[in-house]
Amino acid sequence: MSSRFDIPEKVIYVCTGSKCKKKGGKDLGKFFRGLIKELGLKGQVEVVKTDCTDRCDFAPVTCIQPANAWMPYTDERKAKEAFEQHVLSARKEDQ
Repeated sequence: MSSRFDIPEKVIYVCTGSKCKKKGGKDLGKFFRGLIKELGLKGQVEVVKTDCTDRCDFAPVTCIQPANAWMPYTDERKAKEAFEQHVLSARKEDQ
């Protein structure tokens, strides 16, 4: 077991409550994880599945922190755009 407690720079929360899960929430988590792996950002960006965010009318819902960017009706296209804007562009600004 590692004695190091790593904290990612960014966290993507994906609602996997019943309605979000039915409308693609689980697949969005896999999509984000794939992007993170593909771009070599493991450890810097983390995906966290959440229980219901109580925004069922907007399913599936995702949120990228620390930007506090909430995204309703998220599909892969919106997910990719949000990832580019709130993760990749933000990383360039921080450098």
